[in-house]
Amino acid sequence: MRKAAKSKMSLVMVLLLSFVMILSACGGSGEAGPTTEPPAPSNNSNEGNKDTGTDAAEGSPLEKALKGEYKGTKVTMYGPFVDVDQKKFEESIKDFEEKSGIDIQYEGSKEFEATINVRVDGGNAPDIADFPQPGLLASIAKTGKVIDLTSVLDQDKLKGNYNQSWLDMSMMDGKDGKIMTGIWNRSNVKSLVWYPKKQFEEAGYKVPETWDEMMQLTEQIAKDGDPAWAIGIESGAATGWPATDWIENIMLRTTTPENYDKWVKGELPFTSPEVKNAFEIMSKIWMNPDYVYGGNKSIVTTSFGDAVKPMFDNPPKAWFNLLGNFITSFFPETAKVDEDYDWFYLPPIDEQYGKPVLVAGDIYAMFNDRPEVRAVMEFFTTGESIKTWIQSGGVIAPMNDASLDWYSSESDKRMAQLVQDATTLRFDGSDLMPGKVGAGTFWKGMTDYVSGTATMDEVLEQIQSGWKN
Repeated sequence: MRKAAKSKMSLVMVLLLSFVMILSACGGSGEAGPTTEPPAPSNNSNEGNKDTGTDAAEGSPLEKALKGEYKGTKVTMYGPFVDVDQKKFEESIKDFEEKSGIDIQYEGSKEFEATINVRVDGGNAPDIADFPQPGLLASIAKTGKVIDLTSVLDQDKLKGNYNQSWLDMSMMDGKDGKIMTGIWNRSNVKSLVWYPKKQFEEAGYKVPETWDEMMQLTEQIAKDGDPAWAIGIESGAATGWPATDWIENIMLRTTTPENYDKWVKGELPFTSPEVKNAFEIMSKIWMNPDYVYGGNKSIVTTSFGDAVKPMFDNPPKAWFNLLGNFITSFFPETAKVDEDYDWFYLPPIDEQYGKPVLVAGDIYAMFNDRPEVRAVMEFFTTGESIKTWIQSGGVIAPMNDASLDWYSSESDKRMAQLVQDATTLRFDGSDLMPGKVGAGTFWKGMTDYVSGTATMDEVLEQIQSGWKN
């Protein structure tokens, strides 16, 4: 019995001693007790940072890129920027390429909307693609081939540098739920009527404040011997898109924002009275040969970029052009903003709908996940990525870190003010619609209508049929 008791006592002493040793190891030298926090990751570990795609100990992919860690790598990019826009884009990324050593190989195409699906489906997707139509991106996102940026980019940084509405618009249906499909890199305002300011003032014309005043001025200019409007919708495979801007602007001025949203979602059909009314209002200008340079049939064959040229003849052969602020890239290089040309806000039609503003933008999606691609995507979330483009004019930054001092004209600053003062702000409707409608039947329908190959009612039915598919 004594031996058994001694053995039990020895066992108890061993257990107590072990427990004390454990407490001593956990407690350190008299400091706080045990912690549940895991140790910080080492320089060779990405554990604990998977949600943002970054390593806190080493910095974000962008920071690593600027340290030269991805020097010699290549990132492919495909988008609709061609000609002047492509040059401005390439100039805006030049400094980053030199500092990082990453070669951003951009390929621009007028056929982007028609070919991006083919490339993605064929396994030939670029690392990054620029979508001017979020609706087209939304259709691709459902296939599961777009990388969810929620786990790639630092969400807190994004929330600090973008208005929430931009981030909301990047969330779309993926294969297994909502995903962040891309980031917004540039935006433009689409409720602007451009005109040759100097000659306009010399002619004694006054900027219209209402739609009725604009129509009266249009008639007055016609009586003076000139068509008021310079309009062109030719754009390769994207022919017809400038016409959709007119319908969207008129919709915002003749019906409720809620109806506009329903229309964009397909809940308010193109055959509805609200949409037909917008077509009829547009037709009073577009279908009047006295009001449009070259007549309505020339609209289809004239490139949207070339359409503005008659405004800069001396004297002007046309006076107005409704397009987003990017159109200044197609103005003569010698033309000076605020002096040779300016813009006025497309006037309201029905006062009860206030002063709505239509905007658009480019959303960059990621298809291949590599460190250097993440770095480039992070770069595109900064105002610095379009600084030179802002300085040259024709683009408005959606990022908060883009300084107002970068804007080189009062014109661009007025645009920012216009957006801030808007009673209603809505994104380009055709860009939000599914690609088969927004970049499909809507574009084609507008082209068929303006060219005279189909009646208004036929076109409205034709465009609506895109939703059925």
